[in-house]
Amino acid sequence: MAFVTRFAPSPTGPLHLGHAYSAILAHDMARAAGGAFRLRIDDLDQSRSRREWELQIYDDLQWLGITWDGPVRRQSECTDEYASALNRLEALGLTYACACSRRDIEAAAAAPQESALRQGPDGVVYPGTCRTKHLEPGPECAIRLHMAKACAATLPADFFDTGQSFSGRHLLQEKVMVAEIGDVILLRRQMAAAYHLAVVVDDDASDVTHVIRGEDLFEATHIHVLLQKRLGLATPIYHHHRLIRDDQGKRLAKRDDARAIATYRAEGANPADIRRMVAL
Repeated sequence: MAFVTRFAPSPTGPLHLGHAYSAILAHDMARAAGGAFRLRIDDLDQSRSRREWELQIYDDLQWLGITWDGPVRRQSECTDEYASALNRLEALGLTYACACSRRDIEAAAAAPQESALRQGPDGVVYPGTCRTKHLEPGPECAIRLHMAKACAATLPADFFDTGQSFSGRHLLQEKVMVAEIGDVILLRRQMAAAYHLAVVVDDDASDVTHVIRGEDLFEATHIHVLLQKRLGLATPIYHHHRLIRDDQGKRLAKRDDARAIATYRAEGANPADIRRMVAL
């Protein structure tokens, strides 16, 4: 099997050491396997994406010695593909419109009959307020995946393989998916798609065979595999790597400008220094 992987940063801030680790690791694995390394720009959130950050991504990656195969895929140019995938899920009866705000969700989840605010990969697990309202989709509504219905069609062979962290074969379990992940958003208000839907469409369109990303996305991988099964898409092998953390043990974020690649470059570091910093 060919080895095709990708790096998919969002142009909402500078690349930091955590991005460097993930990109270098994926790039090195692809080159060692004689495979392909793709670059995707996850710019669905046009309210936060900036062209200058996108250009900085290209510059930083090239400085690190990372090259990519084929044209760059930009999510903002693929909206028709996301709409088509969403339509297929709607035709299967696996989606519904939701008018709840984040505050509505937190209030409903904190109601007396709920024991606690359960946290899933997207934050508070959605309590299902709009699940039976049969709202008409519109610009003021999000579109959610009906997790119970999506899982009801799950076959015994619905699993995914991983390497590195969480190494092994992992089955999708309906009880866990419904209770601990819930009805995730597939389409956000005023956006072409939400992350979970877009990423599975993108990976399939780029023929990705191996997804290399942080261990913080392990729970989200269950969602992505489920969507792949329901959409009839191939499931890649997933490699969840360790996270690069600060001195207090917190994983790095875009706000950590002090650890931005551009900052180290300005201070005179070279690509070999970056590899040593992330223990590669």
